Amino acid sequence: MTSLNLADGDPSTAAVDAVVVGVFDDGDGVPQLAPGAEQVSAALNGGLADALRRLGATGAVGEVTKLATFGAIKAPVLVAVGLGADDGEVSAETLRRAAGAATRALAGSDRVVLALPGALRPVAEGALLGAYRFAGYRTRPQAGRREAVKTVSVRSAEEGTKAAARAMLKRATTVTGAVAQARDWINAAPNELRPPAFADAIAAWAGTAGLDVEVLDEKALKKGGYGGILAVGQGSAAPPRFVRLAYTARGATSRLALVGKGITFDTGGVSIKPAANMWEMKSDMSGAAAVAAAVVAIAALGPKVNVTAYVPIAENMPSGTSYRPGDVVTMRDGTRVEVLNTDAEGRMVLADAMARAIEDGTDYLLETSTLTGGQIIALGKRVSGLMGTEDFCNRVRDIGARVGEPAWPMPLPDDVRKGMDSEVADISQVNAGMDRAGHMLQGGVFLSHFVPDDLPWAHLDIAGPSYNAGEPTGYLPKGGTGVPVRTLIELAEDVAANG
Repeated sequence: MTSLNLADGDPSTAAVDAVVVGVFDDGDGVPQLAPGAEQVSAALNGGLADALRRLGATGAVGEVTKLATFGAIKAPVLVAVGLGADDGEVSAETLRRAAGAATRALAGSDRVVLALPGALRPVAEGALLGAYRFAGYRTRPQAGRREAVKTVSVRSAEEGTKAAARAMLKRATTVTGAVAQARDWINAAPNELRPPAFADAIAAWAGTAGLDVEVLDEKALKKGGYGGILAVGQGSAAPPRFVRLAYTARGATSRLALVGKGITFDTGGVSIKPAANMWEMKSDMSGAAAVAAAVVAIAALGPKVNVTAYVPIAENMPSGTSYRPGDVVTMRDGTRVEVLNTDAEGRMVLADAMARAIEDGTDYLLETSTLTGGQIIALGKRVSGLMGTEDFCNRVRDIGARVGEPAWPMPLPDDVRKGMDSEVADISQVNAGMDRAGHMLQGGVFLSHFVPDDLPWAHLDIAGPSYNAGEPTGYLPKGGTGVPVRTLIELAEDVAANG
């Protein structure tokens, strides 16, 4: 993993492979040097802005322009990264995107210095998030592939002590390390990360952080009445698992439960999906990866709040033992659910996990999952869908906006719930008419059935934002993104501070 330290002194004399400076867009597509570039510009006799203009740089956010320095500064390469319009203060998300674009463009370098304006934390986080590389499974090197930057040095444009700055870098390393772990799990080949293997990996990683770890196998799940998890997992040769991770802070009074969907591969089961792009369904455990990674980071940061992660894990496969449309499943809380579509499996495992969280006792519950394709249709691939109790959802939304993981509140309409009435059970898992209108809302409405009216809760549908099938952009790589790890960590800190 890329290491991070605090830069000191003149970047033009730094013995590194590259120096990164920021440039603004002046409104006419002409680059304008940002604070932090002064010493480098002076070493280039004031000609840097003109050189960038001649090279076609505009200052657009995340735009990267490389220049050879030919000895004018000690670093052989200078990188100018766009910060957009100069509005007086560069936003945290712009800094994250710019820093991430720069470190990704400098893959293969040993050491780079970032001399960007603005707050230290988003620059540090963006740099590490953008430097991420998935190791993969190749037996020989890929032509043109470069490894991640080894060391990033960040200059602080903020006032304060070096000790405070170093503490901020340490925090950034912890947070982005959790994101990287979630990305690694999401990007793993599904034959390498079937339910028992995923449960073992989570337990091993959490154990090193001193968390209390509980793993239930298929026998314990049957004994405990986890009917939803067992139903989804019964079609696979790899049996389901349920993992509970608990961080207990001394003196804490508030409790936060995090629930994440862990479908290690989703074929749709008997209600099988189309073959096109089905390989992306290895990412259907992104919610589980996020909550497991987040709680380990939370333990490292040490906020005064008790946080427990609940991770239901199964593989949704078609076979002679699969659950079927028409089945009635008795859930952990006793609710009987009529199955109409085996591809609506996520809500089945989540309902059991949420029931366990509620039994254990919590003050807040946040569940996150790649639950519906309807989320992508409604909100696209960068904005998560958010449902639940209004005040808590607004809190989660504000935190997500702050860390660069946006979410948009959606309703839980009564008419959608009415459409899920069953003639033979307490509730159908989807609309009884198989109507896909409001498909994202159906998932949220189903889950709301399992939550007490007086419990603040949120359902975060991350179907689009959790996986980037396109080209890398900003600090987001191709593949697993790690959304919403940073939101979960920040939420725990917010609950610790404000109850």
